[in-house]
Amino acid sequence: MWIDISSFGAAVSYGVCLTLVLRSLFAHAPLNEKLVFGFAIIGIGFHSVSLGNVVLGSDGTNMSLLVVASIVSWLIAALLTIAIPKFAIVTLLPVVFGFALLAVLGVWLVPSSFITHFETRPGLLLHITIALNAYSTLVIAAFYAIQLHLIDSRLKSKKLNIASTPLPPLMTVEKQLYQLVMTGFVLLTLSLASGFFFLENMLAQGQAHKTVLSILAWACYAYLLWQHHQQGVKIKTSVHVTIIGAGLLTLAYFGSRFISEMLLA
Repeated sequence: MWIDISSFGAAVSYGVCLTLVLRSLFAHAPLNEKLVFGFAIIGIGFHSVSLGNVVLGSDGTNMSLLVVASIVSWLIAALLTIAIPKFAIVTLLPVVFGFALLAVLGVWLVPSSFITHFETRPGLLLHITIALNAYSTLVIAAFYAIQLHLIDSRLKSKKLNIASTPLPPLMTVEKQLYQLVMTGFVLLTLSLASGFFFLENMLAQGQAHKTVLSILAWACYAYLLWQHHQQGVKIKTSVHVTIIGAGLLTLAYFGSRFISEMLLA
């Protein structure tokens, strides 16, 4: 019962946020940020209750693919909702709230189960917590990279009308992008380190592809940050590397799980 109520509440709240943001973007009207922020907080609250009921059970912790995706969407929605009053992220919000809405509906309407017992493996819980936070941060960075590319393209084509567009200044987005990449890179480093420390064999069958893809993503971000520190990086390169890194992590975290849980189930 609580799952139904909380999932419905989260879906409605995210839906309202999505509608308000899209109406603002397509109608070129000012966004009522306080209203969006309020409904987003309500949605995140309902989403938290829904996840609590789905994840925590008497027989263990449910970490199915859809549940993990819902956790990631919750983290991203929470982080960017907090940023609404401070940063110009209107163009990112449709993706954020759309993703959260689909994730809530997916867990609610397509129940799935993958039981894990963290009570006997606290180190694994720490590793997964850090990994999910790293992934969520770097996905947000990928969103910022797409926004950066959009602003850069409009400036070069001279189609950017500063008076009417909700897009923030180019340099501001670029600075925030590198702050996000640095934060995500540190978390990803801690995630890999905790994995090698707490997991028995990160290169064992069934784990090797995750480890290799995560290390490749780590290398992408390390290269980007090093180049940025040394001589600066072209916007096109920043966008491509950030998105490639997020894509590699998505394959690492969800690729095999999608095949085993969705295609072969």
